Amino acid sequence: MADDRRPDPLGLVTGGEGAITGTVVCAAVISYGVGHAESTAQLSLAIAATVGVYWLAHLHAVTIGSSLTHGHHPVQALRHALVETAPVAAVSILPLAVLLLTRLLGAGLSASAWTALLVTIGLLAAYSYLAGVRGGLDTLGRVTGAAAGACIGILVALLKVALH
Repeated sequence: MADDRRPDPLGLVTGGEGAITGTVVCAAVISYGVGHAESTAQLSLAIAATVGVYWLAHLHAVTIGSSLTHGHHPVQALRHALVETAPVAAVSILPLAVLLLTRLLGAGLSASAWTALLVTIGLLAAYSYLAGVRGGLDTLGRVTGAAAGACIGILVALLKVALH
């Protein structure tokens, strides 16, 4: 039987749960941080550090769960967890890159943060649409899924507006 798995070096397709979690965490930090960070460096550090802490928590949870549920040795469980949780951290790369690139192109910190936040909303919609495709949904189901993903991001944007 041929292996029909597609290459997915960052686990963004196979690690959908982590990709969604990481994207929402990234969006939430951008939303909150832009009103409190005084510079791009501070906001970037806040994003990287917060996503990093969530990744470590997720890594720990999956490691412990693997040991408890499957009886894996802690080293084997950690190896499994590293692969499983990589998307939590990996997904923050694109919004962070958008933030930095728009700042380099001359946008203000607020405009760059909004742009990065819109990218996270787009990512949530895209992940949800892709899930519909891979799950065999028709066009309406895919679009509905994408809308649901986007709504999560929009809720985070509304949180940004409410906090500032």
